[in-house]
Amino acid sequence: MLIGQILKEKDISDIVTIGPDMTIAAATELLSSKKIGAIIVQSQAGGFDGILSERDVVRELGKEGASVLKRKVSELMTEKLQTCVLDDTALAVLERMSSGRFRHMPVVDAGKLVGLVSIGDVVSARLAQLAMENSALEGMIMGH
Repeated sequence: MLIGQILKEKDISDIVTIGPDMTIAAATELLSSKKIGAIIVQSQAGGFDGILSERDVVRELGKEGASVLKRKVSELMTEKLQTCVLDDTALAVLERMSSGRFRHMPVVDAGKLVGLVSIGDVVSARLAQLAMENSALEGMIMGH
């Protein structure tokens, strides 16, 4: 299964973005209210400056305490992002996420942000693909 197929099943308007000058407190409120694990940091439409994940916040909260909530998103976000494209396979993206130990990956097309996939999206797609393959094999074996 390709990343483009996974995105077709998702609502692209689900990409939540936040400006780099927003506070961590505002970002955590957004993470909580949207029940998501990461936010794309974007200073201009179509692009991205980085990503802020719940892990980024928790890591700094553990080091600094509650004062981290007053800091800017740009101070905690991950800037050097690994991205994928629509033609990447779910398995290749899953391997990159697992080896890099991150759970969200921006999807780009011609340098523009077109989506965001989570490890959950990719695992679900891979499991669905495996179930279809299993069903097809069972059908072949049973002579259907």
